[in-house]
Amino acid sequence: MRILLACASGFSTSILVERMKSYVQKEKLDITIDAVSEGRIASVIEDFDLVLLGPQVSHLEQKYRKEFQDLNIPIQTISMMDYGMMDGEKVIKQALKLLRKE
Repeated sequence: MRILLACASGFSTSILVERMKSYVQKEKLDITIDAVSEGRIASVIEDFDLVLLGPQVSHLEQKYRKEFQDLNIPIQTISMMDYGMMDGEKVIKQALKLLRKE
C-alpha cells in the first residue's frame, strides 16, 4: 500500500510521516508513505493507493475527490485530533479502514 499525505506546505506532515513509518516498521506492514504540499497532488497521485489530507486543507477534499474520481483513489482528511497528536498508529488504521471500505 502506498499512502500520500498532503498538507498546506508539505512540511507539517513530516513528523506524522515519521511516526506512521515507525508504526509500520513495528507492525511489519507493507506500506510506503510520502508527503507533499497539496499543490503537488496532481503530479504524484497516480503513484499512490490513497491520499490523506491534513486538516488545514480539509476544505479541498471534495474538490480533489471530484477532480480525481476517475482514478478511484480514496481521498480523506485526517482527523484533527489524530493529526494534532501526531498519532501515526491511528492514521495508519484510518488508511487501512478506508481502503477496505472503498
